[in-house]
Amino acid sequence: MSENTKLHPNAPERAAVQEKEYTILNLGPTHPATHGIFQNILKMDGEIIVESEPTIGYIHRAFEKLAERRPYYQITPITDRLNYCSSPINNMGWHMTVEKLIGVQLPKRVEYMRVIIMELARIADHIVCNAVIGVDSGALTGFVYLFQEREKIYEIYEEICGARLTTNIGRIGGFERNFNDAAWEKIDKFLKEFPGVLKEFENLLVRNRIFMDRTIGAGPISVEEALSYSFTGPNLRAAGLDYDVRVMTPYSSYEDFEFAIPVGTNGDTYDRFMVRQQEMWESLSIIRQAIEKLDKISDKTTFHADVPEFYLPPKEDVYNTMEGLIWHFKIVMGETDIPKGEVYHAVEGANGELGFYLVSDGGRNPYRLHFRRPCFIYYQAYADMIRGNMLSDAILTLSSLNVIAGELDA
Repeated sequence: MSENTKLHPNAPERAAVQEKEYTILNLGPTHPATHGIFQNILKMDGEIIVESEPTIGYIHRAFEKLAERRPYYQITPITDRLNYCSSPINNMGWHMTVEKLIGVQLPKRVEYMRVIIMELARIADHIVCNAVIGVDSGALTGFVYLFQEREKIYEIYEEICGARLTTNIGRIGGFERNFNDAAWEKIDKFLKEFPGVLKEFENLLVRNRIFMDRTIGAGPISVEEALSYSFTGPNLRAAGLDYDVRVMTPYSSYEDFEFAIPVGTNGDTYDRFMVRQQEMWESLSIIRQAIEKLDKISDKTTFHADVPEFYLPPKEDVYNTMEGLIWHFKIVMGETDIPKGEVYHAVEGANGELGFYLVSDGGRNPYRLHFRRPCFIYYQAYADMIRGNMLSDAILTLSSLNVIAGELDA
């Protein structure tokens, strides 16, 4: 702490007046420790944060207005660019929103297949978050080790849809194609190999004294404060409240699965880390249950509901039948009318409740579309969470909140 002692010029006999000098520090927007393009202007008393002023909008892309100018099926690639660490959850959340509006009931097989992909995406997202918490506390080994497993999840995506990061996976009504044998083999291999790697990662950090000293007590938030900021997801559960959209308002047949909701007690960085660790174990359990349920379904070919308005017909039908040619033209040209209505649908994204508020006026594009982005909500609380903490704690707190710039600025 730097101090400067000055005497009043007109009263030299008065007691010395001490004035404290503060430092203004720009944390971001291009610093690697911020993990994205956003800025915090910090008022520092030595290494202690006195005040923080967050600024956002560096990569704002007006996603909601872009979506309002596109046919419904063309909005899926826009959702990829929200939380790009778990794109499939964004994709399927949007598909479910449209399905709720048009009243489509999906076959159980399709819903279970969606659950498998969404839980793989949750694991991939938690791998990024927890591995980076390790890096920001000085432990690089776990990051390098765990990212090999994330690569295997990307290979599963690639086998199913041909993409890896921005997946555009699935369609309104299901998937664009059935899972092939190679995809199932890679899923089975991941389920066998990942638990051992995850356990070793936990052995590296969970009871590591340096890691515990760095994370316990860093950026805490109480349940009351978290609720006042509308926290959801792992960040709310780490504070002690077991709210999970998959349980409270089930979708995609999540009510058919048994899984625990991990919760913390202090709402600090360590609790957020541990909640995500435990959620990865629960996701593995859900995937295994989904595969068991799929094995009991005799139909092995269904991969979408009966909604020809959103599925390109097979090429042989396009070339040889008038009906196939008409459907192909209507879909490609975005000439599918959607009924009037107003819906809100939320899914349990990897970092919280991801919601879609959709208003249709009966046209071919949404009249109004709003994304409920959990990262935007978390970042509002960041200034309060780091006030009074050290600068090093602020970095770890930001990592543990899992703020993704693409979702924050959408």
